[in-house]
Amino acid sequence: MIQTIVTFLIVAIVSWLIGFTSLAFAAAEIARYVFYISIVLFVGSVAFYLMKKPTNKM
Repeated sequence: MIQTIVTFLIVAIVSWLIGFTSLAFAAAEIARYVFYISIVLFVGSVAFYLMKKPTNKM
């Protein structure tokens, strides 16, 4: 997901430099949404990991 965020940020910067402001805005918005989704998934996976019952392997 990080690669997707970086890709959309690069597209946004290049579009902004060229002058396609609507494309730059759209790419930046997509990058922001993907970033938020990845943060939610990360927090969820950490929460499930912490809630997992420990196993005795002795």
